[in-house]
Amino acid sequence: MHFPDEGAGGKCNKDFWGKWVPRRVCHNAFVLSLWAFVWLLGTYPLGRPLSEGWRFMFTVSFFARIGFSAAWMFITNFTHSLPWNEFLAQDPGRTWPVLHNVMALVLGGKHHWNEMLFHDVHHAFPNAVGTLSQRGRFHGWEKVHDPAAEVLHRGLWKPNGDEETQMQKTQKKRSLMMKQGK
Repeated sequence: MHFPDEGAGGKCNKDFWGKWVPRRVCHNAFVLSLWAFVWLLGTYPLGRPLSEGWRFMFTVSFFARIGFSAAWMFITNFTHSLPWNEFLAQDPGRTWPVLHNVMALVLGGKHHWNEMLFHDVHHAFPNAVGTLSQRGRFHGWEKVHDPAAEVLHRGLWKPNGDEETQMQKTQKKRSLMMKQGK
């Protein structure tokens, strides 16, 4: 429900009624139809009356929220951790090829594994890069992996005179290992 910023002088954005409202109505109608379908799945296939579809719908909603929460905690606590980035600096693609391939399989493909490998690149350039897994889905995982490694090699942040952080040192080591592996 986040609409565009207001126009000049506090006026309504020119795209509000023509673009954003119709999109939000379509999106919410789609979501409503999905939940209606879940409600119906909890009735006739289970031999229940239409008025008891809420049981299945709330069960699905509850477990979907638990699954999303677990995934979010895993991503934020795992991919943002210093030990994970230090592990990546050891070039797991070369030193741990079985783990590398198993994780890609578990996550649903190497394009999703790129998201875990280069999560720092995503944070450095969120609007320019977006999600690496989505890019990999449409362009192939290697066409995303190699430029992300190059970005990492060039450095994610401009030097500002401060001492390099532990994360910057780890990323530099990681990119050198990746360059040597090519």
